[in-house]
Amino acid sequence: MLSLALTVAGAAVVATSTAAVAADLSVSQALAAQDGRTASVIGYVVGQPTAESTVLRSGFTADTALALADSAAETGTARMLYVQVTAGFRAAFGLQGNPSLMGRRIVVTGQLTPYFSPHPGLKSPTAMSAADAGATPSAGPTPTGSVDAYYAAATGKSGAALRSALHGIIKVQTRISYDEVWNALKDTDQDPSNANNVILLYSGRSQAKSTNGGGANDWNREHVWAKSHGDFGTATGPGTDVHHLRPEDVSVNSARGNKDFDAGGSAVSEAPGCLSDSDSFEPRAAVKGDVARMIMYMAVRYEGDDGWPDLEINNSVANGSAPRIGKLSVLLQWHRQDPPDAFEKRRNERIYAAWQHNRNPFIDHPEWATSIWG
Repeated sequence: MLSLALTVAGAAVVATSTAAVAADLSVSQALAAQDGRTASVIGYVVGQPTAESTVLRSGFTADTALALADSAAETGTARMLYVQVTAGFRAAFGLQGNPSLMGRRIVVTGQLTPYFSPHPGLKSPTAMSAADAGATPSAGPTPTGSVDAYYAAATGKSGAALRSALHGIIKVQTRISYDEVWNALKDTDQDPSNANNVILLYSGRSQAKSTNGGGANDWNREHVWAKSHGDFGTATGPGTDVHHLRPEDVSVNSARGNKDFDAGGSAVSEAPGCLSDSDSFEPRAAVKGDVARMIMYMAVRYEGDDGWPDLEINNSVANGSAPRIGKLSVLLQWHRQDPPDAFEKRRNERIYAAWQHNRNPFIDHPEWATSIWG
């Protein structure tokens, strides 16, 4: 193992190379693993936590705690891990005495358990070290470079265990308001051939970003998991989750309404290739898989443990206001027929990097759909 020497506030600290810490958890993984296990976490020092949602970034008042994040520029406390700094580590890692630690990347080993409960944390550290002396801190979100690292807690699992692990990973996210969704969609659904436009989900039309609104030919925010299926509305939560919100022509959005998904029906005006009948909607071939994977994401992300309904996919097209949507057998078929394309993959990356900081696992690992639903 390659080791480097780093001196912080006069104290010699052993620092391992980046390669040596490849097995360490990211901060996002640690946030999702608050079960008392002992683990090593790698992240950037971003401040001193003083309360559940308060982190000082200067003018530090104590050496007893620090906050870690996957980005040196992170300011959202929901994406920070609060780390206890016990007496033996304060000389080298207390921020009041070592303000130059800000933006440095460190590795901490300890117990993953809430700090300023219920905020996720790491307590009773047994080791603290510099991760890569001399490295320049990242100014953006953690490179997915390893998407594998993001899903580490799900590795080797299948069925119900896989679903549970994925839920624990993707529920760690930034929540945005319904107003913020407008700007998010202008980014995530941008036309690759025209940066001034977005691509509408069902109609496939390229339309000016500026024409969002409520007019007949404007585009608005389509809830792919219809918000009445669970009655979650547009309050911050599933009703504002960009992983299933897409731009769509106002009248086409209305034609889809809150119908479940199934094959067949009559042609939908302004949406070539789409079909609809009294109880179901069929999207055009190019986005059938996209729709399926958005529905799968919602079912795994929202399991009823955070104040929102437990969303589930079933094989019915008569779900009404129940937190259910179908038709599972058809969605699985669409998922297989229409694998993730470049547009869908870019969308997943933009949501992760710029908006919610979580991912749709069925875009990254299409095979997991079969493992969970057969």
